[in-house]
Amino acid sequence: MTVTEKATTQKLTLVTMTMMVVGGMVGAGVFSLPRRFAEETGVIGALVAWTIAGTGMLMLAFVFQNLAMRKPDLDAGVYAYAKAGFGEYLGFFSAFGYWASACVGNVTYWVLIMSTVGAVVPALGDGDTVLSVVLSTVGVWVFFYLIQRGVKDAAVLNRIVTIAKVVPILVFVLLALFALDPAVFADNLRGGTDVGSLFEQVKGTMLITVFVFLGVEGASVYSRHAKRREDVGRATVLGFLAVFAVFASVTIVSYGILPADEIAQLRQPSMGGVLEAAVGDWGMVLVSVGLIVSVLGAYLAWTLMAAEVLYVAAKDDDMPRFLRRTTHGDVPFAALLMTTVLIQVVLIVTYFSADAFNFALDLTSALSLIPFLLAAGYALKLAVTRESYTEQPRGWGRELTVAVIAVGYTIFLLVAAGPKFLLVSFIVYAPATWLFVKARREQGRRLFSAPELVILAVSIVGAVAGITALAAGWISI
Repeated sequence: MTVTEKATTQKLTLVTMTMMVVGGMVGAGVFSLPRRFAEETGVIGALVAWTIAGTGMLMLAFVFQNLAMRKPDLDAGVYAYAKAGFGEYLGFFSAFGYWASACVGNVTYWVLIMSTVGAVVPALGDGDTVLSVVLSTVGVWVFFYLIQRGVKDAAVLNRIVTIAKVVPILVFVLLALFALDPAVFADNLRGGTDVGSLFEQVKGTMLITVFVFLGVEGASVYSRHAKRREDVGRATVLGFLAVFAVFASVTIVSYGILPADEIAQLRQPSMGGVLEAAVGDWGMVLVSVGLIVSVLGAYLAWTLMAAEVLYVAAKDDDMPRFLRRTTHGDVPFAALLMTTVLIQVVLIVTYFSADAFNFALDLTSALSLIPFLLAAGYALKLAVTRESYTEQPRGWGRELTVAVIAVGYTIFLLVAAGPKFLLVSFIVYAPATWLFVKARREQGRRLFSAPELVILAVSIVGAVAGITALAAGWISI
């Protein structure tokens, strides 16, 4: 048995995988919820938005749970399901898109940390100054070094950090409930002065809800490390339900502390500004400390997940062979290095963005939508064709309904995202094809089939349109 094989025998338990799901979802997004929601909607719109997002994401959680049981031979969830359902090229795009989404999402963590400290050190600004980029760069490469300790060690550390970071968030909810002013809450029912129709309000919150729920698929990504296969689905649902309750609570109680227009003007992390208004300066300190712990924990989880996706895709011959390299601790070294490099590149790009945090956040959400849609589409395909239901017919009707709702929800998210981030996503997706081409050449295979050429053409046209739109000023970052 090789060293790597020995490492992979150290399997993850249900509790550890649930903590990884929670750790992946509870990151930068939750601390920005009050302002992002107040910019778009009030209490009523927020309740509708969380109902839609909660239902849709719960269906996606069920999709991953069902697929984990129906297709136990497929590892690295999102990528593997897209490939099995729709072919190698779309599977490649799913793997790359999910990986890129994780990398861009990790940039939001550094931006928010620097913005938090920037309240005390003005030179850091809102996380978009030269100094903040330099310090973030140091952090990025320090984590690269630490993560090489191994998947098992990092998973256990993530479990500890997850507990530590959830506590301040729960304290925020309890303190905000205690300080809640019914009159302020009532005034915020319909939102601030600049909100649109209820539909527009809800649509405006969709990308942030996608962002905060990214990580719901975390257990399926680590399915190859699970002690018991059924724990993958259980961890997914348990982690989702716990985090959904926390996210919705953070949003709603904030409307009882300050008028929506004031919340919309708060500096990020806006949760700190809300708690400061409720209990004084120490509230901002509490949230700031909790944020730094939370974000660093989420960064750890997402860096691991991103590298894992590239590694498994390489083992399946859908990425170049160099991405298969692992360390003695079962860490995919080459994939981890490539992940860190992309994080570094995007970090530099955000310096030139008008709003670094929101740009990275929304792009993260947009990049994840295609992988989610393909995974939900595969579940729907299995139900419609009844593949795998001959021997296990139980649950067909329920799983068909779940898949239909999940597909409908992800299509709605694509519409809500709008053309801007879809075009920017194509700019990211199209150049990645060189990795697919390299993998095919290594295997001595034909580069593209006829259907794959159509997909390639669509991605190139989308990328050209995105670049043209940026150059002409029709869209901006």
